[in-house]
Amino acid sequence: MPLPSEPTPERFGASPLRWFLATRPAFLSVTLAGCLIGLAAAHSDGVPFDALHAVVTVVFALLAHAGANVLNDYHDALSGADAANTQRIFPFTGGSRFIQNGVLTERETARLGWALLVPVVPAGIWLAAGSGPGLIAIGLAGLVLGWAYSAPPLKLASRGLGEFAVAAAWLLIVVGADFVQRGAFAWTPVAAGVSFALLVANLLYINQFPDRAGDEAAGKRTLVVQLGADSAKWGYFAIALVAYGWLVLQVGRYNLPQACAAAALTLVLSFHAARLLREHADEPAKLAPAIKLTILATNLHGFVLAATLAFGRHT
Repeated sequence: MPLPSEPTPERFGASPLRWFLATRPAFLSVTLAGCLIGLAAAHSDGVPFDALHAVVTVVFALLAHAGANVLNDYHDALSGADAANTQRIFPFTGGSRFIQNGVLTERETARLGWALLVPVVPAGIWLAAGSGPGLIAIGLAGLVLGWAYSAPPLKLASRGLGEFAVAAAWLLIVVGADFVQRGAFAWTPVAAGVSFALLVANLLYINQFPDRAGDEAAGKRTLVVQLGADSAKWGYFAIALVAYGWLVLQVGRYNLPQACAAAALTLVLSFHAARLLREHADEPAKLAPAIKLTILATNLHGFVLAATLAFGRHT
C-alpha cells in the first residue's frame, strides 16, 4: 500500500482542513487509548462511571496532544531539523511538512499550537473542581512535558530525554483519566499504564531512526543520534521487553484482572518490528513496515488493555 503524499499549497489552498491535518490526527489515537485505559481502571475498581466528565477528559486530552504535535513541528522548523530531514518516511517521521512545504507559516503554526492548548487549562480546572486538586498537578505536569519536549530552554528531545518525557506524559494521561473518575490517586492506573506508556515511547524511538541524519545536522541530539543506529537498534527491543514484562508482572501479582494478559499478545507485533529494525537500522527507506507494526502494536495494546480492564473481574 503506497504512503500518502506530502501536503502542498496547491492541494489545500485556504481550506480549513489544513488546520486539522496539521495536528497529525492519525497519531491522536494513542491519547484516546490512554484515556480509555484510565477510565477503565477506575471502572475496574468499582468506581461509578461519570459519562460527562469522561467525555470532557477525552476531548481535552486530544486537544492537548494535538497542540503539542503542532508546537513540536514549529520548534523543529526553527531548529532546522525537519528541513534537514531528507530520509523521512512521511507521514510517520519528519513532521507534518506543513511549514516546509509552504502550507502554513511558522507564525501560523505557533498560533495554532497555542490556540489548541489554551482551552485545556479552564477545562482542567473545571474537571479538578469535581474530582480534586490532584488533577491540577497532573495536568500541569502534562502541559510542562508537552512544552518542554521540544521548546527551549529544556528541549528534552534534543538532549536524549524525549522517550522519558513521552512515557511520563502518557502515563499521566492514564492516571489523569482515572483521577477524574475516582477523585484520588490509585495503583491500578499505574499498573495498567506503564506498559502502554513505554510502547508509546517506543513509537517515538523507532521514528528517530529515519530522522537521525536530519536531527544530527540540526544539532538535535536524540537518543538514537547519541547512541548511533547500530547500538540504538537494541534499545527498541529493551523498551518492549520492559513494557511486556511489567504487564505480566502486574497481572501475576493480581494488580490487574487476569484478562489483561491478553494485551501482552501484541508482543508478537513489537518483536517482529524489533527484528526488522535490527536488520535495517541503517536503511531508513526500509523502516516503514517496522514503524507500521509499532503503531499497530501500541494502539492494539492500549485498546485491548482498556477493554479487558473494563470487562474483566479485578480480584
